[in-house]
Amino acid sequence: MAAKFEKLSEGSYQLDVQGYVCPHPQLYTKKALDKLGAGETLQLVFDNPSSGESISAMCETAGDEIVAQANDGGSTMRWTIRKG
Repeated sequence: MAAKFEKLSEGSYQLDVQGYVCPHPQLYTKKALDKLGAGETLQLVFDNPSSGESISAMCETAGDEIVAQANDGGSTMRWTIRKG
């Protein structure tokens, strides 16, 4: 199992960390955001609810903005994060 990071379009990327437990989703999210330029977005897909709190706190500290949060009705969460 490997975290999947891919470019969706110009300035838009996706990171899929489903199946990982803390602290891995946060660590992979930080690495992915470090690759982005200001204003670019990361679509984050994860299924570990406790990771949401740590990722949210990390974004707030770093000045990145969570612009959308969605749940597929099950355990999968999809967040859009804009690099600050």
